[in-house]
Amino acid sequence: MNTVSSLGTYEIEVTVDAADIDLMGHVNNVVYLRWVQQAATAHWYASATDAQRDALLWVVAKHEIEYKRPALEGDTVRVRTWVGKADRRLFERHTEVVRKTDGKLLARALSLWAPVDRQSKRPVTPGRDVYEMFSQ
Repeated sequence: MNTVSSLGTYEIEVTVDAADIDLMGHVNNVVYLRWVQQAATAHWYASATDAQRDALLWVVAKHEIEYKRPALEGDTVRVRTWVGKADRRLFERHTEVVRKTDGKLLARALSLWAPVDRQSKRPVTPGRDVYEMFSQ
């Protein structure tokens, strides 16, 4: 399930499987990072225009993740993301991971993403349209 809300959030739903579990018996930290990236990428592809998708790729400059509660095998989680501030070449993206059954916050992330030219793979300053759609 992927949804875009009227408030500008984008959400994907993920079910935890056995491969996501670490030796502690809960979801491994790198899996949360994968979900953060999956939600951000899905939001971009769902919201960007064809021209924007043809012109730009995104790379991560920084991730900060705060882990609040564990997710367990079989849990279904909602990974909700929305855009924040942007400067010339860095765009904030916020993400929350919430367990579907009880609504408990499992993790929160703040990421900085940088646009790159799809052809040259070099950093670029995107057009005004990208700032209007992907920053507050």
